[in-house]
Amino acid sequence: MDVQYASTEMGVVEAATERPVAAIESAVDSLGALDPLVLSLLILAIAGLGLGGWWLVRWFRRPPGVRLQRVLTDYDDVTVLMHPNPDPDAMACAMGIAAIANDVGTETTLQYPGEIRHQENRAFRTVLGLDVDQIASSSELESDAVVLVDHNTARGFTGAQTVEPVAVVDHHPGNGTGTKFTDVRTEYGAASTTVVEYLEELGAVTETDDENGLTLTAELATGLLYGIQSDTNHLTNGCSGAEFDACAYLFSEIDEDLLERIANPQVSDDVLQIKATAITEKRIEGPFAICDVGTISNTDAIPQAADELMHLEGVTAVVVYGESDGTIHLSGRSRDDRVHMGETLRHAVNDIPMANAGGHARMGGGQISVDHMRGLGPSDGVDKAEFEERLFAALSGER
Repeated sequence: MDVQYASTEMGVVEAATERPVAAIESAVDSLGALDPLVLSLLILAIAGLGLGGWWLVRWFRRPPGVRLQRVLTDYDDVTVLMHPNPDPDAMACAMGIAAIANDVGTETTLQYPGEIRHQENRAFRTVLGLDVDQIASSSELESDAVVLVDHNTARGFTGAQTVEPVAVVDHHPGNGTGTKFTDVRTEYGAASTTVVEYLEELGAVTETDDENGLTLTAELATGLLYGIQSDTNHLTNGCSGAEFDACAYLFSEIDEDLLERIANPQVSDDVLQIKATAITEKRIEGPFAICDVGTISNTDAIPQAADELMHLEGVTAVVVYGESDGTIHLSGRSRDDRVHMGETLRHAVNDIPMANAGGHARMGGGQISVDHMRGLGPSDGVDKAEFEERLFAALSGER
């Protein structure tokens, strides 16, 4: 009985093995019966499908820098637009995007709304010889094609809401997108880091290389390095591993003299006065410090004052605010894992009409209309004493 079962099973296996073999032989016979021309066309079609599939895979897996440069080739000229009152990170990004665009023959104009007032920002522009134009309305944009850097929604000038950028390169939270390209990496400490990766992906050469193509000049390398350092407080605040990799890539090409001149500019008297006010007039509750520096003419001094307060022993989060031209400007810093500064400021102002605030975990900012804070619009208003209580509550997670 066992022998008969084994024999039956072996027959089944042999039959199953013979079927695919027969099918293959039949397919070979069918191919052999085809006209040689038809057979050649069939082989070419199969090869074409394979090549097309390979090309599609490569197309969709192109690095972001390659995709951005391809977008830029569609335009004769583009405007690289920085956010209001651009800082080194924004200006360095603009320099990098301009280099990428110019490499494919696309002319660029670097523009910004607001003012460049912070001594560090002015030094960056002057030392690196940055050619940038100030605008007050969308009609002053040099071209229809706009690339936003270091912000993802145009703001700070008349008609900003009508601007539809073709590309966005940023690291701030937000919903703004480009019509053809968007790269917003909120996990990065600086937008300049992303631009450095683009240059590396595109195979940028150095000035000492005897080659043509996209060039990483000493000015560009120095600007991008300082842009990263500026936005991460010299690689100590809010940075990722990508920042260290980018700095390592740039290091051999920087100009140390240019870097030193940018990093150590002279400080104006009004900035020193505001820093002094923040230090002497601060209000401390537990690990948190808040200071109203009063009416000021230089709003760029507010974040600098916040940086100074962060040096106080025992203080883990600070908010400094001051009034200029009917607007209260806020700046916050945090090294406390319990305090997400961007969210803290947003919660503190969320029921004040026309107020806006936000930012990253380690730093944030905002603006409040003085008239709306006093009660203009659908609210009862809030005085400064109550506002500071709100800030302390938000810092403590109670608001």
